Amino acid sequence: MVAVLMGVNWGFEAFKWRLLVQPLERIPIWKAVAATLAGCSVSLVTPNRTGEFVGRVLYLRPEQRIAGASLTVLGNLSQVLVTLVVGTFGLLLMVLLELPLPVRTGWPLGAVAFVTVLFTLAAAVLFLFPQLLRQLLDLIPFLRRFDRHFRVLSEVPRSALLTTLALSALRYVVFTAQFVALLLLLGADVPIDHAVLAVPVVFLMTTLVPTFMLTELGVRGGVALALLQPLGGAPVVVVAATSLLWSLNVLLPALVGSVLLLFGRSRTTTA
Repeated sequence: MVAVLMGVNWGFEAFKWRLLVQPLERIPIWKAVAATLAGCSVSLVTPNRTGEFVGRVLYLRPEQRIAGASLTVLGNLSQVLVTLVVGTFGLLLMVLLELPLPVRTGWPLGAVAFVTVLFTLAAAVLFLFPQLLRQLLDLIPFLRRFDRHFRVLSEVPRSALLTTLALSALRYVVFTAQFVALLLLLGADVPIDHAVLAVPVVFLMTTLVPTFMLTELGVRGGVALALLQPLGGAPVVVVAATSLLWSLNVLLPALVGSVLLLFGRSRTTTA
């Protein structure tokens, strides 16, 4: 079931990217899936998987790749926004229900809450008003000359933004269900209602913490242990569930994407 949901997870992401780049180029769904997996491969070796756009835009026409990269960033921003909002809600409920947290009450918890709210508001403003994202990119000197390509950000219709956000929310439900299911199937001894609250907080914290390459797995495992072990989760089971989820949702698609990327590169060279 968890393996099947992996396909659903990346299927939603492919539909989302295909929707965003539709004004630039109409691509079939199989090509969108291949581009998404190729992006996953490149993102594995970039901080916080920020290099995803590099692999994806190779499946667009060369003249559309810079604009496609900016739209890919917008799509990633929608996923970050959903992660921040749901994670903040989960953290609030854990505090109200007085569930054990690795951060003590008082100013440390207040600092975490402040940073989370700040990041959430920034992500919401930039996603809902993508013309501001364009202006932000223009502030970077070496990107300023690409402003005509970034113009596409100001032309994204509101309906496309809302659909993108809905697809990001559906994808979030899928990989949250995967994590909760793995915890239950492996016998983590965490009550399901507590797991449903704690897992979004795990995703929230791992989004806020900078990671690079395989350190992401270590960070995820450490955060999951800090949140789930006080709720009754056996350390070995929590680490196993985290590792399996990361392997299915990140490592395996990245390996497939690497093969696709190599094939795509050779095809481009031949052309």
